[in-house]
Amino acid sequence: MRNPREVADAWVEAFNRGDADAMVALYSEDAVHTSPKLRAIQPGGEGRIRGKAAMKGWWQDAFERRPGIQYEVLTIVASDEVAVIEYLRHSPGEDTMQVAEVFEIRDGLIVRSHVYQG
Repeated sequence: MRNPREVADAWVEAFNRGDADAMVALYSEDAVHTSPKLRAIQPGGEGRIRGKAAMKGWWQDAFERRPGIQYEVLTIVASDEVAVIEYLRHSPGEDTMQVAEVFEIRDGLIVRSHVYQG
């Protein structure tokens, strides 16, 4: 079982490879993900998706909409059940965005994740 820091590291590595399958493997079956981008792109969904299938679809779509997107980690802070990643979002043709993502982790899997954008 991975600790929160290992989960966060694996998540960033999977994202930067564009590997949605590896990303969702880090989540529990009924995990919840919230994000301002979700709210903007799917206004009726309250900025929230639940479950691995929805998350996989979200990230696969993101990789198709934003080819070349990469996250540059600034720092990762982790405790027993939480990991916080601060990173720069680089997407070709767009301004760099500063982001923080918080993962709640139980039994080595993400049960809740939330994105904060600056």
